[in-house]
Amino acid sequence: MAWILDDSRPIYLQIVDLIKTEIIAGVYRPGDKLPSVRDLAMEASVNPNTMQKALTELERSGLVYTQRTNGRFITEDIAKMTEIKEQLAREQIQNFLKAMEQLGFTKEEIKKLLQTELREEL
Repeated sequence: MAWILDDSRPIYLQIVDLIKTEIIAGVYRPGDKLPSVRDLAMEASVNPNTMQKALTELERSGLVYTQRTNGRFITEDIAKMTEIKEQLAREQIQNFLKAMEQLGFTKEEIKKLLQTELREEL
């Protein structure tokens, strides 16, 4: 995993986003065991408390669960994973639309550009 972290937002939230993306992208499969807090913290070059906070947040979201004494695992709830995948996609679309509007494009112009791009890819 590429741990590219910066000072733009809290580190633990960036870690949550990175791990969430890897779960949704299939790097971590449903039911997979996550590495330990210490191992992940060393890999990301962050304090274990920061990693613990990120993993707790992932548990709150329902993507990760803890089995006492066995560690943390990726949820096997496919509906939950689909819901979060769609949520992340909507966030990306909203960011894209906001950036295009800042460039001066109208919604109709954005729509035409997207249709052209999609046709060219097919």
